[in-house]
Amino acid sequence: MNHETQVKAATLAALALGETIRECGRVPSGHLYAAVMGHMSLSCYQQLIGVLKNAGMVREESHELIWCGPRQ
Repeated sequence: MNHETQVKAATLAALALGETIRECGRVPSGHLYAAVMGHMSLSCYQQLIGVLKNAGMVREESHELIWCGPRQ
C-alpha cells in the first residue's frame, strides 16, 4: 500500500471512529476497540483516538471516550 493510500485509509478510519463516538455520545474505549480489533491493531486504534483527542473532538475520562465536537 502506498503512502497516499495509507493516509486515506487512516483518515477514513479516524472519521468512522469519530462518528461512532459522536453517535453514542460516550463509549468505553475498550468496548469500541473490541468492535474494531478485527480491522486494526491496538497501536493503530490508540493513534487514531489520539488524533481525535488532539483535535479536540474527543476527551477521555476513566477509559471512556466522550464526544466534544459538533453534534452534527
